[in-house]
Amino acid sequence: MTDTLHPFFDGHEVEQHVDRYVALHSPFNLQPYARIGDSTSETIGAAVAAAHDAFRGHRTAPLHQRISWLNAAAQAIEAAAGELVELIINDIGKPRRAASIEVQRSAEFFRTCAATVSTLGGATVPVDSVVNGAGRFGFTLRVPFGVVAAVTPFNAPINLLSQKVAPALAAGNAVVVKPHPAGTRVALRLATLLAAVGLPPGLFNVVTGHRDPALLLASHPGVSAVTFTGGTPAGDALANAAGARKFVAELGSNAANVVLADADVGDAATRIASAAFEASGQQCVSAQRIVVERSVLEHFLAAFVAAACSLRVGDPYDPATDIGPMVSLQAAERVMRMADASVAAGGRFALVPIRRDCLVSPGIIIVESPGDSAIWREEAFGPLAVVVPADHPHHALDLANDSAFGLQGALFTRDLAWALRFARDLEVGSLWVNEASRFRLDMYPFGGVKRSGTGREGARYAIEELSQLRFIGMRFDLPD
Repeated sequence: MTDTLHPFFDGHEVEQHVDRYVALHSPFNLQPYARIGDSTSETIGAAVAAAHDAFRGHRTAPLHQRISWLNAAAQAIEAAAGELVELIINDIGKPRRAASIEVQRSAEFFRTCAATVSTLGGATVPVDSVVNGAGRFGFTLRVPFGVVAAVTPFNAPINLLSQKVAPALAAGNAVVVKPHPAGTRVALRLATLLAAVGLPPGLFNVVTGHRDPALLLASHPGVSAVTFTGGTPAGDALANAAGARKFVAELGSNAANVVLADADVGDAATRIASAAFEASGQQCVSAQRIVVERSVLEHFLAAFVAAACSLRVGDPYDPATDIGPMVSLQAAERVMRMADASVAAGGRFALVPIRRDCLVSPGIIIVESPGDSAIWREEAFGPLAVVVPADHPHHALDLANDSAFGLQGALFTRDLAWALRFARDLEVGSLWVNEASRFRLDMYPFGGVKRSGTGREGARYAIEELSQLRFIGMRFDLPD
């Protein structure tokens, strides 16, 4: 008998009855562990109403109170770390070591937001710099939106949830989350943890389901801002549903990692292999398109294949495992189809991926001229990487920019001039030099250009995105 996952709002679980439930299966053992139904428009309306009431009731809470809630949340996550890790391993197949890091990072992010929000403030505006501004004083304040809708993916079920909830609460908002079905148990557990440590009812709420509830939530008139992490097609649909309101989106990618001839090739290969294949490639900044100067291509390929083969694929409960299962059979089948199609279109395997149920081992495909091949144009979101040779650094830059996406990229070189050239001309939201594209820290602005989204995350930047500037002007007569 599996558990039925119900929404959580106004401080408690709310049982709902829907026409159809879908079973959720562990991607490792394929056994059902829960069932879930799409929250109805009535349920979503009730959750948004609870959030709105909570926002109105606590909108004047002093900053020190919000900081206290955030720090209490961090402590609660740490206290329940073991339980949360087990949920992540079972529900999405993330290996134990990576799941443990994710939970700890989430706790740290709540603390980082608590520390960061105390340093954010407004600014004075020199309105008397023009004649009509004489005798007047201007300044800005940061104020919350009200109710923020957050739609989150499966691949980092507590970290990417925290990346939205903590900044929204820090800014003074209430939040309604619609997590991916595979991340729902983690989201519900976080809701109960925060309620238990004193977060007022209604400030953090969870609704359940797949696509339809997300669209209903984004389009609800009581929602003032929407923040989303997920694929670009889903982002387009949510942006249309949200209409003319604040929309922050971290979307798809097929991240380019460029290796120039002067790089430490062995180090680059090791770092890119980890970035490409750990987490089963199921991260938006996983290394997918590897552009290598032709003069070091064979050296790089040998090191890259060796590094990929050194990664252990298997039981996510084993702390030694590097690559666990993909999130579902459908995801694993899709990746294998993409690999086969890429080879049929002219690529060749440097390392053949092997599938067993949801487990997929690393696959490396060499393509001389990428053209319109799916592995080059689309987001694999799996343990596949394509290696393409470049004739010179200018060619490598052109190839790296040959994408509809632009989230985070990487460049390996010892040449400062080329590093600065790529910093200026590579079309990405962020660039790492001599570090692979999957590397991310929470204190810098993270987000995409082109089809990879809009807005920025990272503690300070997410708080700014989920608050709005208000200008205050005052006219006064100074005494003589």
